[in-house]
Amino acid sequence: MTVAFFSGSRRRAAVALGAVSAGLLVLSACDKPTPIATVTVGSDSIHSEAACYNDGDAIKESQIQQCLNKKAEKSITVAMDDKIRFGVDPDIADNGWTIFLGGQQAEPEPYKKTYRTIPASAFFSSQTGEATDNTQVTIVENTGKKLTGIWHFQLKKES
Repeated sequence: MTVAFFSGSRRRAAVALGAVSAGLLVLSACDKPTPIATVTVGSDSIHSEAACYNDGDAIKESQIQQCLNKKAEKSITVAMDDKIRFGVDPDIADNGWTIFLGGQQAEPEPYKKTYRTIPASAFFSSQTGEATDNTQVTIVENTGKKLTGIWHFQLKKES
C-alpha cells in the first residue's frame, strides 16, 4: 500500500537535473553575443558589442553603408593630450581591424593585434582641418576583402 517515493537526496538531485536541463534549453534559444570592442581613456572605459555582425561571415554589401552610418550608443570624454587605447577580442584581431572616422576608412591596412594606443589629438580635426568637438570612431573587423563586424564609439572633447 505504500507508494515508492524518492528519498530526499534523490529528489533534490532530480530537481537540480531538471533545472539544469531547463536552463540549457533557455540558453540554446539565445543569440550568441558578438565579440566586444573597448575604448579606454585614463581609467575610464566603454565597451560595446557590434552594431552589425554576421557571426564572423561577411556583412552583406547592401548593409555596409547603413551599418557604417549608425550613430554610436557609447561615448567617452577625452582631453587633447590623452592617449586613447583601443582593445578588441582576439577573434577580431585574428581577422584584422581598422579604424574609420565619420564612416570613412582612416587606415590602409588591417591591424592584427588586440590592443593599440593612439593620441587623442589625432581624432579632433575634420578632413578640412577644422577642429571638432565630437568624433565618431568606428572599429571595423575586416579581412582586407570583406567587412565582418562594425563597432561604434563617440569621442567627446573635454571642454
